[in-house]
Amino acid sequence: MERIPVLRMGSLLLITIQVDMHDKLALQLQDDVTERISDWGSTGVLIDISSLEIVDSFIGRMLANIAGMSRVLGAETVVVGMQPAVAITLVELGMSLTGVRTALSVEAGMELLYGNSITGSEDERTEA
Repeated sequence: MERIPVLRMGSLLLITIQVDMHDKLALQLQDDVTERISDWGSTGVLIDISSLEIVDSFIGRMLANIAGMSRVLGAETVVVGMQPAVAITLVELGMSLTGVRTALSVEAGMELLYGNSITGSEDERTEA
């Protein structure tokens, strides 16, 4: 069966969706993410959807569900790389993706998850 890879990067899970999502694949991803958080004690989940050109209401709900389940398991979720057309579609469908933080790039998403520890805060950079 087709699966979306869930990669471990320190305390984070990195998921890059590079195929068109269908319902069964989205449900499998949901199961895989929650299992990995539990197994690895992950504290953050970064989902890159930059390759997705279409997100329907089911896929939008799955992203929100993954964020909700992750939060219950102690991990924060950030979705990155959303195409403008996808954002427009989600708003038109009335979906707010409650509990899902978003960022434009993977780097910005990682900064959200790590609390600026990757690049350091402005104060830390000027003190060095």
